[in-house]
Order: sequence, then C-alpha cells, then structure tokens
Amino acid sequence: MKRIACYLFIFCFVFSLTLHAQQPAFYNDIQKFKEQDSINPPPQHPILLIGSSSFTKWKDVQSYFPGYTILNRGFGGSSLPDLIRYANDIIFPYNPKEIIIYCGDNDFAVKDYVSPEIVFERFKTLYAVIRSKLADVPVAFISIKPSPSRRKYWPQMIEANKMIKDYIGTQQHASFIDVFHPMLNENKDAKPEIFLSDSLHMNANGYAIWQKAIQPYLVK
Repeated sequence: MKRIACYLFIFCFVFSLTLHAQQPAFYNDIQKFKEQDSINPPPQHPILLIGSSSFTKWKDVQSYFPGYTILNRGFGGSSLPDLIRYANDIIFPYNPKEIIIYCGDNDFAVKDYVSPEIVFERFKTLYAVIRSKLADVPVAFISIKPSPSRRKYWPQMIEANKMIKDYIGTQQHASFIDVFHPMLNENKDAKPEIFLSDSLHMNANGYAIWQKAIQPYLVK
C-alpha cells in the first residue's frame, strides 16, 4: 500500500507540473485579474486600458483622468498576440464604453526579428477580434513609444506606427494617439527626463505627456 501511495503521489506531482507547464504565457496575470474582479467587482462600462507594462506601471492612472471611470488591465511583457489570446478574459467581460490599447513595443524586442508588417497584421487581427463583438465601441491605439533602451528598433516602430495610423484612418470609431513625437526633444532624441533608470519605462513626467495626448480622445 505504501508503494501504491508513493506512486500516486509521484503521478499527481508530475501531472501538476505538466499542467502548469502547459499554461500559456501570462496565464497567472489573467487569473489575478479574475480574482480581483471576484473580490471587487469592476465598474460598469469603463474606459478599458489593455496592453503592456506602460499601462501596468501606470498604477495611479485614474488620478490623471478625474471624471472618467478607468479600468486598467495591462499586463507587463505582453505583446499583441497575448491581447488577442486573452480577449475573452480582459476585454469582453467588462462591456467597455471605450478601449485604449498600448502594445507593440514588446513585439519588436524579441529574439527573432519581427517586421513592421507583422506587427501591423497583429494589430489588425486584434482590431477584428474586438469588432467581432463590439462593433461600435470607440477604440484608440497609442503609438509605440520611443524608449531610449530600444533605440535600435525605432525605424521599425516608426513604420509600424504609420501603417497602423493609416489603417485606423479608414475605420469608424477608431483613433490613433501619437505619443512618439511628444516624447522627443528638439534633437529628435527621447527626452531622458521622462524615463526611469531602465530607459524603458516612464516616470510621472512621461505619463503627464500621455495624459495630455490621451485626454482629447476619452469618451464621457
């Protein structure tokens, strides 16, 4: 009996490890959102933020936009395919009045080369997924930002931004929010004073620029 019990324990342990290994990237982040929602139900019809760590680290975003109901569902390290994968978890359950996207930064910062065309196609896929259930909800895409630590990717980012902007211009209830150029100085370099020491994420000065850029596009 002891031998059988030992085998059962080993089987259960190995099975749990296998199950954990099979979970897709950022699974735990999504489960944390669900746990938060079960403890504190989210607001009805919020302005929904989805995307990567530039949103995740904007923990006081609500204070930047008084009079608006903001729900932040950014998760750090994510790329556009991750937003597509978890659309049923982080978009549709909240029935948002508006969706604001910041993503694409990490798509370029991967081991394998990703072209602007690939990032553009990923955005179009995400947009189509959103429109499949939320046909008329305003959607705004924030341009990929010019982080100093990712300077070598700027040419691809600029091209992807242009392609996405041009596409959005053909769509209804869609907006492109440019933060790339407001984050540059007169020498066309990224303003160092708006970034943290990692030269990737922003400090309050950077988010103040975002506030000014985003404000005109918010829906009451």
